[in-house]
Amino acid sequence: MNKGKQIRPPYAADLSRFGQTCPECEGMCSNACEENIIIIGKDRTPHLDFSKGGCTYCGACLEACSPGVLSHTEEPIHAAVRINPLKCVSWQGVMCFSCKEPCLDNAIDFKGLYKPDINASRCTSCGFCIGRCPSEAIETTFFKGNE
Repeated sequence: MNKGKQIRPPYAADLSRFGQTCPECEGMCSNACEENIIIIGKDRTPHLDFSKGGCTYCGACLEACSPGVLSHTEEPIHAAVRINPLKCVSWQGVMCFSCKEPCLDNAIDFKGLYKPDINASRCTSCGFCIGRCPSEAIETTFFKGNE
């Protein structure tokens, strides 16, 4: 899905602070997450697990983050989402709309009946499509200094 890197919770202000600050925290962002997608890893830092659902950007994690690692001044999630046509069953000629159905932002366009593509201008990187893909064809890529 994300090639071994962790996607941090939304509103991650300074990605370098996760390793410094979060291990001392009680993981309140994870406890506050209504979708239960914020996981505290072995390194005691939070990351997102989109296999369980997606982010609604409710802000509960932001409000729960007393150390201030999460901030309203930052973009919600530092990742971009793409469909790998080699893994996508729809690109192989099987009619499948599993990724489009949960997309609240209407960010998945179909080129014909069988070729879904994520429209980056509408995608919020919420991740709801990722866990719904039966062939694990939806991948994340990182930007803006993700670790």
